[in-house]
Amino acid sequence: MYRQALLWILRLLVGGLFIFSGLIKVNDPVGTAIKLEEYFDVFSNDIAGFFYYFKPFALYLAVFLVVVEVVLGVMLILGVKSKLTVWSLAAMILFFTFLTFFSAYFNKVTDCGCFGDAIKLTPWESFYKDLVLLVMIGGIIGLRKLLPESSHNWAKGTVLLTLVLCLILSVTAIRNLPFIDFRAYKVGVNIPQNMQPSAPLAYSYIMRKDGELVALDQYPTEEGYEFVEMNLKNPEALPKISDFSVWNEEGDYSQEVLTGNKLLILISNRAKMNDANLDKIDLLLKTLKDSPIQPVLVAAASMEEIRDLTESRGWDLLTLQADATVVKTIIRANPGILLLKDGTVLAKYHHNNTPEAGEVLDFYIQ
Repeated sequence: MYRQALLWILRLLVGGLFIFSGLIKVNDPVGTAIKLEEYFDVFSNDIAGFFYYFKPFALYLAVFLVVVEVVLGVMLILGVKSKLTVWSLAAMILFFTFLTFFSAYFNKVTDCGCFGDAIKLTPWESFYKDLVLLVMIGGIIGLRKLLPESSHNWAKGTVLLTLVLCLILSVTAIRNLPFIDFRAYKVGVNIPQNMQPSAPLAYSYIMRKDGELVALDQYPTEEGYEFVEMNLKNPEALPKISDFSVWNEEGDYSQEVLTGNKLLILISNRAKMNDANLDKIDLLLKTLKDSPIQPVLVAAASMEEIRDLTESRGWDLLTLQADATVVKTIIRANPGILLLKDGTVLAKYHHNNTPEAGEVLDFYIQ
């Protein structure tokens, strides 16, 4: 009897964790694709060059992985094709464990993206989490003779419904923006405030004196101490945004962009930019020309690429460069639109949902 109870607990824990992890990533498949591209870059340099050729398929692989996570979790809990489900979960967690160990040991990808941007784990925390899951799945495999095999149509229908809904949600999130924004640039955030520590940073100083290591809260002024290392005691107080910077040939424009009424057109990759809705952006910029809102183009591209774009579209606006990772973090669209008022994020738009001028003006006259 206790073995059945243990198996049920393991099924709930493992299935629930896979469902939770998958749903967070279903909310933002583009973020998962960005993380996969990071891994492919690392693997192509450190393991085998052919991994580079997976990058164009990162988004398709991301959708597949996040949907499969949720579906397998539901199948495990409901007992649908239990043995196939358990072995599939074992293969998946072995793959994830390899990724997280590689990231942690070689310090290559500092955030595995296991729970998207909702819960940040260090590489070693991610690895230990996967080890625990591996042990639990191993326990289920050890008790596999007791696994139920549901033949109920409602259970199979639930699995099918889960598959369809997750696919719909994933595609919707890709074609628009994530339903829930967990990133540091979400609507309502004041970027300058997020660039400051939330509390004074406190450090401990590891020193060596008379051959022994001692930890001090203040750097010693007396002689006899040898510095070893300095550790941050309250990392939770670090700025949530540490990489926001925009510039052009004239210099840094970060402060100017975070002052006043700004409409940012963000491009994370000029070569991969979707041109389908540029006519809507053309109309928006034309209509806002004499308004109190300053349009700014921020692109992870060369100035030559930026000039080619603005001249071909007839855009008359301030043009700036930025790091591609920062732009992708700010908005999951290429191009995307961001409304700022004195550095506060008022709204975000996917290019598929480019707003009309009246909608934009409403944010600034409220």
